[in-house]
Amino acid sequence: MTGPHRQEVADDDGRADVYDAATEVLRESAGPELDEARRRPDPTPEDDELHMGDLAGAGAIAVLRRGIAVTPELRQGLLLTVLLAILTAAGKLALPILIQQVLDRGVRGEQGFRPWFVYGASAATAAAVVVLYLLARATYLRLVRATEASLLGLRLRSFAHIHKLSVAEHSDQRRGALVARVTSDVETLAQFTEWGAVAWIVDNTIIAGAFGVMLVYDWRLGLQTMLLFAPIAVLLPWLQRKQLAAQDQVRTDVGDTFSEVSEAITGAPLVRSYGLEERRRRRLTESIERQYRSRLLAARYSAATLPLADVFGAIALAGAVVTGVMWGPGWGLELGELVAFLFLIGLLLNPLGELAEIVDRTQIGIAGWRKILGVLATPIDVPDPQPHQSVELPTGPLSISAKGLRFAYRDGVPVLHDVDLEIPAGRRVAVVGETGSGKTTFAKLLCRLADPTGGALLVGGVDLRHTTADARQRAIRLVPQDGFLFDGTVGENVRLGRLEAGDDDIRAAFHSLGLGWWLDDLPLGLDTPVGERGTNLSVGERQLVALARAQLGNPGLLVLDEATSAVDPETERALTEALARLAEGRTMVSIAHRLSTAEAADEVIVFASGEVVEHGSHEELVAAGGVYA
Repeated sequence: MTGPHRQEVADDDGRADVYDAATEVLRESAGPELDEARRRPDPTPEDDELHMGDLAGAGAIAVLRRGIAVTPELRQGLLLTVLLAILTAAGKLALPILIQQVLDRGVRGEQGFRPWFVYGASAATAAAVVVLYLLARATYLRLVRATEASLLGLRLRSFAHIHKLSVAEHSDQRRGALVARVTSDVETLAQFTEWGAVAWIVDNTIIAGAFGVMLVYDWRLGLQTMLLFAPIAVLLPWLQRKQLAAQDQVRTDVGDTFSEVSEAITGAPLVRSYGLEERRRRRLTESIERQYRSRLLAARYSAATLPLADVFGAIALAGAVVTGVMWGPGWGLELGELVAFLFLIGLLLNPLGELAEIVDRTQIGIAGWRKILGVLATPIDVPDPQPHQSVELPTGPLSISAKGLRFAYRDGVPVLHDVDLEIPAGRRVAVVGETGSGKTTFAKLLCRLADPTGGALLVGGVDLRHTTADARQRAIRLVPQDGFLFDGTVGENVRLGRLEAGDDDIRAAFHSLGLGWWLDDLPLGLDTPVGERGTNLSVGERQLVALARAQLGNPGLLVLDEATSAVDPETERALTEALARLAEGRTMVSIAHRLSTAEAADEVIVFASGEVVEHGSHEELVAAGGVYA
């Protein structure tokens, strides 16, 4: 296993802990919405009308239907929101009708000027305007609440779904792109749902209502106006399709840029030490330029869309004036009706112009929604069994049995070939092998971060595919090579091993490993901040925290990716003692990079080219003179 596969596997540390930690951070602000989002099952292929393979070429309506289907928060009260929006739009037609009534019945009617009619009609219209304001406000507030709840749910479901995917799936995904899915893409959707969605309803209702009133006043002049506006109905869908494709490319390029920026920042020490500044700068520049070009193309379509309403509105207005003045009297068109006609055309300009802008905003939102749905539609290739079919792992030390175990990544390159081995419960085993031999992949399979592509892997006599995530997290724990820590305190990071643990439990975990002295030397004890990714601590100190976290969880199987591979001799001695205590009463599998780790193990398993080629004690393998020796 080489290249990006190896890096992804080495970096994929404790995804269950990541999810639990982030969940706790969000719980206070999310409240019941978070619990609802976690309880909601992931879509199954049988439930989906739109699968991942169909998303790339799906149209806006298909994406919209699918998006609403997987966002129940947005569906709640949707009918009420639509009704309020329609009433809001209908209220805007009151002013042109008032003008017509005042002119034709209050000023130029058979009874001449009727002041009380004019005052009464004006008062009624003023009241309608107030009601219109209250309706518009209620509509907006209702939609914002629904939108924020739906965005919370989308983020949580996307986040949870990403952490349910296997190592093989993560190897295919660039992490910056996944970050873009749950950040910038969700924000583009917010801009659409909080404004664009209501605007579609209001503006289309105004357009339909205005044309309807025109036809009532005079069908001939109304028909002329509709014909003059008709080219918009042809040009707008064509521009919409072009713009949707352009905006979809923009969202893809934004994700790529996120990845490049993330690599440039997180890899800054390596970039500087190897003099790779120019190379990284060139890659980042190319990524930004691709995003620039795709944004520019999308902007060209926007620039062609926005002036449409003004151009055809001016033509329609001029046509109505000429036709109304020349032939209106002969058609029986009253002055008030003609003036109202002109006001109705003016009323159309804003929604038609806004409609062009809405199309732009909608394309951005739909493109972002498509990307999010693509994440949610990614099949979970390590699914939990149904509750009635799940099997609990036994307590205490766990045995390991691999029978014909095979594994390959999505590129089809095999990593493990027909691995057969037996590890009795309570044994301390070191797994060794050259880089790319498959030992780290074997460790990930033990934690079910991926499923075998062939054969079976039994832990405690149970096939891991028959266990739930909660059961595995209680019984099996992984300590990654870099001792990954979250930004917070020492105590908060250790508590991830058992979320309900108190400070006394955490201190007891340190002392049981013989690390009480280190905890006592910290300036703030458990409240000592560790910094982002634990940068306030040394590599060895991060490992001490990681071991205490594992001890607090009290698993029956502990998997370590060489906890002593990058520490100084003094810290190695502390870690060695802690590891010896940590191994008591449980099975321990260590991915060993140092000879001292193999020497201290009860048994050594040697991997080469994805196969187990030797196993036995350190002394036996040295005497055998084989690969290990």
